[in-house]
Amino acid sequence: MYTSVRDELRATLDEIRDAGLHKPERVIGTPQSATVSVASGEVLNFCANNYLGLADHPEVVAAAKEALDRWGYGMASVRFICGTQEVHKELERRLSAFLGQEDTILYSSCFDANGGVFETLLGPEDAVISDALNHASIIDGIRLSKARRHRYANRDMADLEKQLVRTQDARRRLIVTDGVFSMDGYVAPLPEICDLADRYDAMVMVDDSHAVGFVGAKGRGTPELHGVMDRVDLITGTLGKALGGASGGYVAARAEIVALLRQRSRPYLFSNSLAPVIAAASLKVLDLLESAGDLREKLAANTELFRTRMTEEGFELLPGDHAIAPVMIGDAARAARMAELLLERGVYVIGFSYPVVPMGQARIRVQLSAAHSTADVERAVAAFTDARSAMAG
Repeated sequence: MYTSVRDELRATLDEIRDAGLHKPERVIGTPQSATVSVASGEVLNFCANNYLGLADHPEVVAAAKEALDRWGYGMASVRFICGTQEVHKELERRLSAFLGQEDTILYSSCFDANGGVFETLLGPEDAVISDALNHASIIDGIRLSKARRHRYANRDMADLEKQLVRTQDARRRLIVTDGVFSMDGYVAPLPEICDLADRYDAMVMVDDSHAVGFVGAKGRGTPELHGVMDRVDLITGTLGKALGGASGGYVAARAEIVALLRQRSRPYLFSNSLAPVIAAASLKVLDLLESAGDLREKLAANTELFRTRMTEEGFELLPGDHAIAPVMIGDAARAARMAELLLERGVYVIGFSYPVVPMGQARIRVQLSAAHSTADVERAVAAFTDARSAMAG
């Protein structure tokens, strides 16, 4: 049987490569940092979600080492059997306080967190209304639920209101949006979303994976940025980006929501506990965030410099001021080739194409970090201009 299946799979893989959509995995031989080592040598890393440069921070690494001695390597169990330690409960308490929510529940990833919310909270008599550009984990999580599914155009409040009007017969309604859209760097209009939620008696959920830690005056994310921390009912997020860059996710929400998730959320009930070393290191990250104003300022300065210089050089960037800076290429094969040429020039970035982004909107998604120096940013801009010349030639 597998012989015929193998031939079909090989044909599909050939089609992916021929279309320029193949996604190679480059192996790095160093810790995650602003500079990493790959097969071609040492390169500047402009594609990691290491927004604050904490992935290899010495205090975070030290906290992880200490946690291995105190708490061990892994729990070998799910939370409700024998997989909960004090370090897990403390991290949940700290995240709740940091995000301004009543309670928090940890997951092995934010993908799992989003996969476990909708099925637990919503049934056939309910409706979920989702932004069209929400993360794949939200889309998959919604598919697992039996709720009626509605989409609104990206950040389009008139379309959102239209969907709210259409669903007024639902028992419960949940509006869900990314806080920051990861392929574009656009920020969701949370005040307007919360206003509509109040008007139509709906709940609001925000996946703030690309904001918590560095967006907002104290890094509490897009609800803080927009002054709506008390108006958002659920916040999902990751420990794998600005908050240290390892793995793990969470739902921070109203107390009753979290209590129900602990009883019925399948990814939580049937997945091993978050490794204690990650929980302990994440607590150290939260300590560092209390005095991370300089890191947030450095990240903002690097972002502004890169966006300004690339625009001066004639590149098309999607507008905004987020550290995600998409350089638009259009054609998937050209984006992949551009990424290869940049790697040859010592800058590690990735070309994104369909199905990660819409067909014909391939791009190089540059990720700025507080760990980058001004010279690093200027070197990246120079590499882009040189690679463009090479492609033209």
